[in-house]
Amino acid sequence: MIEHITDADTKRAVARKVLEALHDWFEVDESREKYIAESAGQTFIAAKENNEYVGFLCLKETGRETVELAVMGVLRNFHRSGIGRQLFEEAKKTAKAQGYEFMQVKTVKMGVYEDYDRTNRFYLACGFRELEVINEIWGDDNPCQIYVMSLA
Repeated sequence: MIEHITDADTKRAVARKVLEALHDWFEVDESREKYIAESAGQTFIAAKENNEYVGFLCLKETGRETVELAVMGVLRNFHRSGIGRQLFEEAKKTAKAQGYEFMQVKTVKMGVYEDYDRTNRFYLACGFRELEVINEIWGDDNPCQIYVMSLA
């Protein structure tokens, strides 16, 4: 079941549960804590299975016409079950309804880490297209791949 969460404490609790379980992607404490804190003020979409939260994503405005898929996580046991795609489709629908024309997402460039290669393939399968890679965002060891898509 996909749902929108508006309560800030619930947002932070769900984000913490999921991100702390995904250590391979969110191992840097400072970054993970920033995602959790910022989630409270963002559009928050969550997935539930058997009355437990198993995934979420947040949308953050980055411009008048652009929203960013700021953070997303699905518990490992639920990878490749369709939950990530359901979350993304709801996020896309929500962003369109909020009047955005474009969506972007940032991840580590393909070919650097196997776990992030799966993430890249997911975003490409959702319809994102490569915009550019910027090393200065996360450093040379973690080149930042920016993907974009039109919501029109």
